[in-house]
Amino acid sequence: MEFNTLLLFALTVLPLICTPGPDILFISSQGLSGGMKSAWIANTGVISGYLTHALLSALGLAALVSASPILFHLLKWIGVFYISYLAVKMLISACKKGQLALDTSKNSHLFRKGFLTSFLNPKGLLVYLAILPNFIDNHNDIATQSLLLSGIFITTCLIIYGLLGTFFAYIGLKGGLSEKRRRYNDGIAGGLLTFAAVNLALN
Repeated sequence: MEFNTLLLFALTVLPLICTPGPDILFISSQGLSGGMKSAWIANTGVISGYLTHALLSALGLAALVSASPILFHLLKWIGVFYISYLAVKMLISACKKGQLALDTSKNSHLFRKGFLTSFLNPKGLLVYLAILPNFIDNHNDIATQSLLLSGIFITTCLIIYGLLGTFFAYIGLKGGLSEKRRRYNDGIAGGLLTFAAVNLALN
């Protein structure tokens, strides 16, 4: 593939990647409430969801989901309810008194939560269905081109989400882990996830 084509694809998907959605808000909330390690574990889970989308797209299953309004909306609303569930948990935590240290035992669940957050977001599938095909030359190896473009999209997500997660982890830990600070962080994290759920439901 020509370099100009790859660059144009990267510039096309960049605004979509940077637009606040369930993935960014989930990673940011985990960095804010759990620190840098939690943010990066959540980021890895989210990226694994995108990798699964790429695989499903290659197998043609993504087109099936997109062609069926019932399946597409079912996937969407499962995502809405799941993110809402995470938001409620964070908000309940914000209402609880007590000075808490970082609970690293929960990190084992962050990968799964990150995966489900991105996998249940139908917008990820649309990147492979509505945008990526426009940059593929049918006269060349379609599979290789698809993998290369998917690699650019996923790598860009990994970098941008990682930087955002690190930033929010720094903000969250800057003031220490006092009870007031912990409840404040959890409240903001729950608010971010609530916004993500509402945004996904309305779009």
